[in-house]
Amino acid sequence: MRYAPPKGTYDILPPAPGRSAVQDSEKWQWLEATFRDLCRLHGYAEIRTPIFESHELIHRSVGEGTDIVAKETFDFETKGGDSLTLRPEGTAGVMRAYVTNRLYIERPVGKLFYIGPNFRYERPQKGRYRQHHQAGAELLGAAGPEADAEVIALACAFYVRLGLRDMKVKLNTVGTPESRAAYVVALRAWAEPLLPQMSADNRRRYEQNALRMLDSKEPQDLELLSSAPVLSDYLDEASQAHFAAVKSYLEAMGLAYDEDPRLVRGFDYYTHTVFEIQSTVLGDKALGGGGRYNGLIEAVGGPSTPGIGFGLGLERVLLALEETGAALPEAVGLDAFLCPLGEAARAACVPLLATLRRSQIACDMDYTGRRMKVMLEQADQCGARFAVILGDDELAQGVATVRDMATKTQQSVALEALATCLSKISG
Repeated sequence: MRYAPPKGTYDILPPAPGRSAVQDSEKWQWLEATFRDLCRLHGYAEIRTPIFESHELIHRSVGEGTDIVAKETFDFETKGGDSLTLRPEGTAGVMRAYVTNRLYIERPVGKLFYIGPNFRYERPQKGRYRQHHQAGAELLGAAGPEADAEVIALACAFYVRLGLRDMKVKLNTVGTPESRAAYVVALRAWAEPLLPQMSADNRRRYEQNALRMLDSKEPQDLELLSSAPVLSDYLDEASQAHFAAVKSYLEAMGLAYDEDPRLVRGFDYYTHTVFEIQSTVLGDKALGGGGRYNGLIEAVGGPSTPGIGFGLGLERVLLALEETGAALPEAVGLDAFLCPLGEAARAACVPLLATLRRSQIACDMDYTGRRMKVMLEQADQCGARFAVILGDDELAQGVATVRDMATKTQQSVALEALATCLSKISG
């Protein structure tokens, strides 16, 4: 029987010519290392949480009226009767870990980052998978607008460091729960007579969580929503001042943004600042986004702690880099590939490999007893700089023939000096 990967998933494989960046494991290692290095530069420490959490945590924190909870979560019950959900995003689990482990005591201002898979049951398409990967960061314990600006700048810096320039930042504020409540009353009053013209999803959102109507991507809804009241008209003075300060900090850092009064993002936990980073090369699809979530830590049982964070879709980053023709790192080859000729040489290569690796020389050998031509082809496929040829004559003399795979020149090197020689000539 042949098995295929589950719908909406894919395999990440060793690099090979013509392989897409999304399926190239070395591209992933580079992408993740870039994010880790950038977070370290900004003072963030890594956190790793389970890929599943309690059903109640995910549904309560993300919001029962959101499309993610209504349509997309993978919910299941264990043999012991526990209700669990595969995480659809990273923030809820980080908040739970922050409270469970009382990190608010050791880190009054907590700066945390994560990298890992998330799961959403949605229709697979380019850049959207049922198992997808996110990198994210959370800044906890700081309520001021300068924290908002830092988090947005960190997200943008990641794309810039990767070489992705074709992007734009959408920015808005959703104010406080109190000011938002007044807006929702006005939004519902505006929407009620238009419901027959709206999509089925937006009619459902009207009943469950009217603010989520602004999330719709349906053309019929978008045309109607162009005349909807805007949230900024209902903000209190404190919310307006906070948003004005965020914008002034971004401008001081030279970060361009577009104000979008209808941007609300897909989670119920947001307060004040929300933002989204879009790629123009992917048809203005979101690469990632985030916002402030004052009140979320209290909702999961912790002390009053403000917070702001983001999540970035890594598959879409790789797709955008490929679309723009950005310079992606090539696979790193071996320093040496050992080509033994005969049983005695193959036996001698086993301890020789160990000696070379102890000297930090990346190397491998042929284990199959193939012909010399085939072994040299394999050395080329491995990207080896040198082929080390060892046969009966070399063994008798205590030497190896070192072949430069680029120039095709060869030299004889004593076995006891092989590690030193390879270290010098490989640089």
